[in-house]
Amino acid sequence: MITTEYKLRPRYGEVDQMGYVYHGNYVAYCHQARTELLRSFEINDKVLEDNGIMLPVIEMNLKYIKPSGYDEELTIYTRIKELPVSRFYFEFEIKNEAGENVCKANSTLVFVDSENRKPQRVPKLILEALEKNIEYKLN
Repeated sequence: MITTEYKLRPRYGEVDQMGYVYHGNYVAYCHQARTELLRSFEINDKVLEDNGIMLPVIEMNLKYIKPSGYDEELTIYTRIKELPVSRFYFEFEIKNEAGENVCKANSTLVFVDSENRKPQRVPKLILEALEKNIEYKLN
């Protein structure tokens, strides 16, 4: 299993009239955390684009547990439990400063060739990047 942490503080504009982080922002937070996890393996969006790889989200599920507010530090734990084949599964756990669960989520992405827009198996460069780094990320 691969696990990384990403910390952020919700900005003022991300909070609704009730003083809570607007629920839709958690999708963006998960996207940011997933992007940073891939960046840690030198697989950023530019590398994907340069190699004709698209990773559209085909499923996203969230369970809201406890509200969070403006400027409250959140830690997003992002997990990859298995190496991808044609779909890439991510799990997210968002905790507040007190270590309490705020939200749990998961998403499924699919590898797509940017030229023909057809699904494909995991590209070799992604598989190799994950495999060569998996040892120091294991939990």
